[in-house]
Amino acid sequence: MTLNHSQETARQIGLLGATGVGVGAIVGGGILALAGVAFATTGPATLLAFALNGVIALLTALSFAEMASKFPESGGTYVYSKKVLSVEAAAAVGWVMLFASIVAAVLYGLGFGYFFVLMITELWQSGWGDVPAWLAHQHVITVVAATTTLALTLSLMRKSAGGGQWANIGKVVVFAVLILGGLWAVAGQPVADTRQAFQPFFTDGLGGMIRAMGYTFIALQGFDLIAAVGGEVRAPSKTLPRAMVLSLCIALAIYLPLLFVITSVGTPAGMSVAALASQDPEAIVAVAAQQYLGRLGYWLVIVAAVLSMFSALHANLFAASRIIHAMARDRTLPSQLSRLHARRNTPVVALAITALLVLIILLLLPDVSAAGAAASLIFLLTFALSHGVAILVRRRSVRQPPFRVPLFPLVPILGGLACLGLAVFQGLAVPSAGRITIIWLAVGGVLFFGMFARRARRRDALNTASDPELVTLRGRTPLVLVPIANPQNAAALITLADALVPVGTGRVLTQTIAVAAADWQPEADAAPIEKTQAVLREVMKASTRFGIPVEMLTTIAAHPMPEISRVARLHRCESVLLGLTHLADGHHDIQLESLLHTLNANVVVVRSPIGWRLSEVNNILIPIAGQGGHEDLLALLIGSLMRSKHRQVTFLRVLPKNANAEAINQARQALHQLAEDVVHEPCQIEIQSADDPAMAVAECAAAADLTILGVQRDARGKKLFGPFTRQIAQNTSCPLIVISHRS
Repeated sequence: MTLNHSQETARQIGLLGATGVGVGAIVGGGILALAGVAFATTGPATLLAFALNGVIALLTALSFAEMASKFPESGGTYVYSKKVLSVEAAAAVGWVMLFASIVAAVLYGLGFGYFFVLMITELWQSGWGDVPAWLAHQHVITVVAATTTLALTLSLMRKSAGGGQWANIGKVVVFAVLILGGLWAVAGQPVADTRQAFQPFFTDGLGGMIRAMGYTFIALQGFDLIAAVGGEVRAPSKTLPRAMVLSLCIALAIYLPLLFVITSVGTPAGMSVAALASQDPEAIVAVAAQQYLGRLGYWLVIVAAVLSMFSALHANLFAASRIIHAMARDRTLPSQLSRLHARRNTPVVALAITALLVLIILLLLPDVSAAGAAASLIFLLTFALSHGVAILVRRRSVRQPPFRVPLFPLVPILGGLACLGLAVFQGLAVPSAGRITIIWLAVGGVLFFGMFARRARRRDALNTASDPELVTLRGRTPLVLVPIANPQNAAALITLADALVPVGTGRVLTQTIAVAAADWQPEADAAPIEKTQAVLREVMKASTRFGIPVEMLTTIAAHPMPEISRVARLHRCESVLLGLTHLADGHHDIQLESLLHTLNANVVVVRSPIGWRLSEVNNILIPIAGQGGHEDLLALLIGSLMRSKHRQVTFLRVLPKNANAEAINQARQALHQLAEDVVHEPCQIEIQSADDPAMAVAECAAAADLTILGVQRDARGKKLFGPFTRQIAQNTSCPLIVISHRS
């Protein structure tokens, strides 16, 4: 199979297909499995319980719709979380969402197997008599579920939508027949009998209805799966909100009339719907349909169940694979899982892993009921979280979402509180659900911090640099301090500072220091004032010329370096950008090194000739020594430089001449991995062998417009500009940037 490393799936799904994902996940399976439980709990008030759940679901869908219109990417709640929360929090959300979707797929797979085997059994009895013993074995259901999972996975590998619409159409038609037949029966019976069927309306008071809401809200889960595949939807800002609301409305248009019909004409004379449901809650819909449509009604329910479970399995496989793909794309899962088929552009690896996880649970977990309860709890918690995220997105966005929730913030507040309340109920009703969720989170935490955190953080830094709005969405306002002593460096430093912290997401603070002794007499010595004024003039010119607003700070100090450190601490600067014309040993060098080791901030030092412009940079050389520690800052810098225009980036690793083939191969793989994480665009990888690495780097730098070196400050007494850095600087005139991550 031919694979590529492209990370963006094609937008092939229209309104019908997107709505079909939601309808496939919502309609059928939930009501067939949970209507009986609700009727047994609260009787006819089940109708009101589902209606109120529908209101909560609609509120939640509106919050999802707003975020999906702004972030039309695959991954759903995981994607929205990573826009507003930290990469660690987003990884946790994605991890639990993956578990919930996989378990939901398992449950629907088993449901399909059960009803499919039941249908075959009924047909066998009708045509051939006695049913073979093997057909009644539990393993047959598991085999059917596993086979169907594999078949749907292969279908989704071939085409993004996977061809599941026929099942949606079929089950909607079947439910329509059940409802119309029931309404016909209701119309044919005395109105008094219909009223009597709803007496008493609350069989266990208001508390019973609230419990029924907690049991059945998950029956309306599925609109969120549309958000999970948002990266493949055409015209997403319009299609995604419409599809979410439309799929939920279709579900309610089926559920509420069906519940009304079951209550009105679905029970034998003299028996209440609560009593009938208590006898056999799983079969309540089939028994009720047989009551008013005879044997045909029973068969319609079986067909509806088969189609519903099939389409729900399809939708959850689809969505779970997209969650895996989105997490792998962000390196919170192995990056190999983000690979797409070269021709079909489908996430074949993520689909294969999804199917594998479903099969493992199907074959190895004897009882998935507790896992199913945990999945319900996770969905409710993430729904509550999504409402909170929606509020933050609206308030922090530089560019407002195309679709906006009406009555903001009332809608997300009410929806979030309702989902949180139902989650608390679920946790209390099924304590094992909470334990399973905590255990799964713990496993995910160990995997993330042990295997994925480093790559995920540097990828997150790249994403932040590529889309500066992420900074404001996370509630940050980074400040970069730019001390300027030479007026001729002002333009270069200000443009580079703006690349690191774009206007609207952060602040650029220039610092000009009037260097004067404690007993300085301005009337006798005007040189410090004149030099400061010259710097300020150039800063103002550069700010006006490039349209980069800056804040200017002028201070007086006898020693510049301690003053820079003081200001950086006082203003809690995230980065400090320093400009040098040369690197040389001496007293100034000792002072600079002392400053760098006192700064609790990212440090970017630029060695460039007078008049150098960032806009002139086309070829960037990045030598990598293999020590690491500054990849996050490197990703931020590269992403910022690539945001304005495409630049050719070359990663260079110099190995000793006696390095063997294995060492060379390992170095090449490490460079490829780093390049994938810190650069979105295609780049070059180069491995050289030399006895003098610094000279080899200097020779390569001669052909570059900019060389970026990363150094560490964690070793006490270690110079930031060591012999390696100085040798490169002395042997090339190429502009040089030295970066060091905060300690």
